[in-house]
Amino acid sequence: MILYKGEIFSDEKQEQLISSLKEEMFLTLAKNERPTFDMVIDACDKLYKRVISHEFDQVALPLLASLSIPFSALERYARSFSKQELLKKIEIELGELRYGELPLDEHNVRFIEPLGILFHIAAGNVDLLPAYSVIEGLLVGNINILKLPTGDSGLSVLFLNELIKEQPKLKDYIYVFDVPSTETKTIKTLASFADAVIVWGGEEAVRAVRQLVDINATIIEWGHKMSFSYVDMNVKDDELEALCQSVCISNQLFCSSSQGIYVNTDSDTDLHLLANRLLPIFVKVSKKINTLPLTMKAKNTLLLYNEKLEGNLNNIYADSGVSIIVKEDQKLELSMLFQNLWIKALKIEDIVKVLKPNKRYLQTASINLNIAEKEVVCRNLVTAGVTRIVALGDNSRMISGESHDGEYPLRRYAKIVEKIK
Repeated sequence: MILYKGEIFSDEKQEQLISSLKEEMFLTLAKNERPTFDMVIDACDKLYKRVISHEFDQVALPLLASLSIPFSALERYARSFSKQELLKKIEIELGELRYGELPLDEHNVRFIEPLGILFHIAAGNVDLLPAYSVIEGLLVGNINILKLPTGDSGLSVLFLNELIKEQPKLKDYIYVFDVPSTETKTIKTLASFADAVIVWGGEEAVRAVRQLVDINATIIEWGHKMSFSYVDMNVKDDELEALCQSVCISNQLFCSSSQGIYVNTDSDTDLHLLANRLLPIFVKVSKKINTLPLTMKAKNTLLLYNEKLEGNLNNIYADSGVSIIVKEDQKLELSMLFQNLWIKALKIEDIVKVLKPNKRYLQTASINLNIAEKEVVCRNLVTAGVTRIVALGDNSRMISGESHDGEYPLRRYAKIVEKIK
């Protein structure tokens, strides 16, 4: 499915439309009539209100059901498109530069300008993420080309098409193509039009894009990250329950999802005590939220069976599809996903030594609020490379204006220009 100048086309039209795309975009740039903050924000806010009033339930509810995601989660993510949240985002990320020309000295001024044309190569782990990436590009006035992820649900095209209906002036600033990753020639062509290529995904995705684009091309990476929890034995049951809710709602598919729990201890006994406390809470939350797909439940059963064959029987705590594995190493690693957590020992003084080698991959650490030496814990986590420290259960919370992997997207999608008065 293709979205081109506010119209939906079948994929058969792709080659024809791309052949005229560069000229269309350059004409738009020459007109210099790009949408204002208010135009983009008002259109997003109208669409947000339509989503939460259930206008799109016919499309959204089957998709949510297939992913075992509650409607409340969609409401939470859709809130990022509201006027209040977007105004806050602009205020924090752009600061005084959002007001236009500002004096640099008595003879010169400075202001922000869009990079020009952005080519977004989206990941598929969050359904509205491709659309949100485009919104961020629009907010600073860029033309946006979006390559949909493989297996896209169609939600991003629907959202962006409806956005154009709310504000028709956006039609010249949004282009969406459903290009398979195997069509490298087409991807290379689209990338050649862009002032920057925005890549969402892991190292393989970034490496593949680097091989396709010009050596001098600007690539903005939002790469694969890993997150975890860090607690001591003072952690409360309600905090563990909040952690389990976050794990079960996301099924650990987000970069911000906890893959496991580090414990400030050097005692194996403490690790097993925590696992025994956590398991019944984990089971209760999983049954209540009911988001574990049967296929993943079966897959994890096989993986756990393999762990037992390898002699880890006494370190596995499992029931009703959820599982906890107590491990002797300190390696930061992905869990088996879909409601599986590992537990490992990591003393405060060893945080930097153990985690710093993973600095490129670190994102969120959630901690218990009454953790001993809290400031030291936070300082060591930040020194190791963590960019978000939150309460247990808040791994995937969204706050407008928060950084993405330690950086502000709107700043990266714009440039600061200086000129003489």
